[in-house]
Amino acid sequence: MDFTTLGRTGLKVSVAGLGCGGFSRIGQGTGKTEAESIAVVRAAIDEGVNFFDTAEEYKTEELLGKALRGVPREQVVISTKGFSRVGKEPRDPQEVVRSLDASLERLGLDYVDVYHLHGVPPWNYDHALKNVVPVLLKERDKGKFGHLGITEVPPVDPAQGMLMRAVQADCWEVMMIAYHMLHQGCRTNVFPTTQAKGIGILNMFAVRVLFSQPGRLREVVKALAARGEVPTELAEQENPLDFLIHEGGAHSIIDAAYRFCRHEAGTDVVLFGTGSPDHLKSNIASILSPPLPGEEVARLHTLFGALSGVGLDRPGSSAPV
Repeated sequence: MDFTTLGRTGLKVSVAGLGCGGFSRIGQGTGKTEAESIAVVRAAIDEGVNFFDTAEEYKTEELLGKALRGVPREQVVISTKGFSRVGKEPRDPQEVVRSLDASLERLGLDYVDVYHLHGVPPWNYDHALKNVVPVLLKERDKGKFGHLGITEVPPVDPAQGMLMRAVQADCWEVMMIAYHMLHQGCRTNVFPTTQAKGIGILNMFAVRVLFSQPGRLREVVKALAARGEVPTELAEQENPLDFLIHEGGAHSIIDAAYRFCRHEAGTDVVLFGTGSPDHLKSNIASILSPPLPGEEVARLHTLFGALSGVGLDRPGSSAPV
């Protein structure tokens, strides 16, 4: 495993982090037993993963806590999240505190390393910053968490307006962002400032549906080409990104997707989700692989660097972009 320091937090983290949400929810979303999900977490530890991300919403905090029992606390870095809103309505700051306390109880921990305000859309940011953050920082000072983070809502904020405001504040030490081969806005919108300020970056959208669901990438590229946003010849190919797959390059689109994100300057941890130990090993192997050839990365930047909001649909969505 390769390790890095998560921004200015000082936390030593594995560059591959196990996400306990998403479609899989460490197997709970695909019908796996509790024992099978625990086995996935333990397999991740055996592979050197020390960063684990969960959330109030995922319903996997208790399961993650069970999986980590017996693991020395200093050997793992735990991230969880709670909402600063209920739908579009602001959530009372004291309710956020109660959510934090409940997360700690479910995890069976005295503290988490990173606590995020989860899925903050632009219309909720002022409330989060002005009303919730001061209350949470008092809880941090009590030792309930080490570092404050914030996560975006990619489908409703594809231009990352919330993050572009958040990077100007000094309270956020970690940010969870969406970035992938066809959604590269963070390269100009976010990363220059986060690197300058030492804000740790977790990437939650390296693969998702766009690159993992058969036929989805071609469908999306055809829609983009029809609107004149990418060259038409890409839409005519069965695999629009087949130039990435060759000896000395990537062995699959998913492999390319992980490697593209892993080696983007400004990214600390690439999160992945799975309910399968074999799939886990494959994902980690890709994240630990060398960068894609420089000329191919440059081509990805040229072809897709100006796009915004592509592939941010949720699992099961029929939306082409």
